[in-house]
Amino acid sequence: MTQTALAEKAEVTQAMIAMIESGKRTGTLEVLKQLAEALDMDIDDLA
Repeated sequence: MTQTALAEKAEVTQAMIAMIESGKRTGTLEVLKQLAEALDMDIDDLA
């Protein structure tokens, strides 16, 4: 899945996805929940 597709599915910006992936930002609990849901996985599996 591309960053853009994930961003759309999780309802966050592509820039936010890029910053989280590169370690420049950490996601809030809410953002992490949205990402986990978009990826159909448990939030604990994101770590």
